[in-house]
Amino acid sequence: MNSTELGDLWDRVTGTQPAPEQWLVVVTATLALIAVVPNPLWRLARNTITIAHEGGHGLVALLTGRQLSGIRLHSDTSGLTVSRGKPTGIGMILTAAAGYTAPSLLGLGGAWLLTNGRITLLLWVATALLAVMLVMIRNVYGALTVILTGTTFLLVSWLASSDVQSAFAYVVVWFLLLGGVRPPFELQSKRRYGGAPDSDADQLARLTHAPAVLWLFLFHAVSLCSLIGGGRWLLGW
Repeated sequence: MNSTELGDLWDRVTGTQPAPEQWLVVVTATLALIAVVPNPLWRLARNTITIAHEGGHGLVALLTGRQLSGIRLHSDTSGLTVSRGKPTGIGMILTAAAGYTAPSLLGLGGAWLLTNGRITLLLWVATALLAVMLVMIRNVYGALTVILTGTTFLLVSWLASSDVQSAFAYVVVWFLLLGGVRPPFELQSKRRYGGAPDSDADQLARLTHAPAVLWLFLFHAVSLCSLIGGGRWLLGW
């Protein structure tokens, strides 16, 4: 690839694209909501939220100087991220807190990019993050899930028309914003009946000596505030 082609590729990735019609924004939000609310669809779609959840743990672990050992994604939509380093302290706290907040914060960042017309850039950044995550996956199901997701993003960003790219990007961002709200409620329900004794909230409670319910409140606050803020950006309010 010569310099001219590289320049064209750079312009394509970093350039801006026109915002879709308002009706399309509403339709993409509706499609994302349909994937989140009914349990049968949610059980399948939740794999994407798990990727974001575990990816959040992994990214923050690296950013705080911890050594990331590996990530596993399971068919029941659970996951596990293992990192090495000091077992206490701010790095471990931020790493533990990153999981439930990651989908919503990624959705908020995606909404900001879409509001600024950076549709192609969003798709390429997502593809790059998935490629990096794939290196750290340590089980077959996890690898297949990340490969299929990353391939979808790559094909849409490389081959699809601008209208299809726009619709796809809006569905993804809406799904992260809406889908990020449900897991904290699911965790709250499990803990009410004695389940998930080693959840992220419980780990944070042991690390900080603050009650797990306080961390659950934080997860709820981040997800709901991200949905409100990101939704306003996407709808142009």
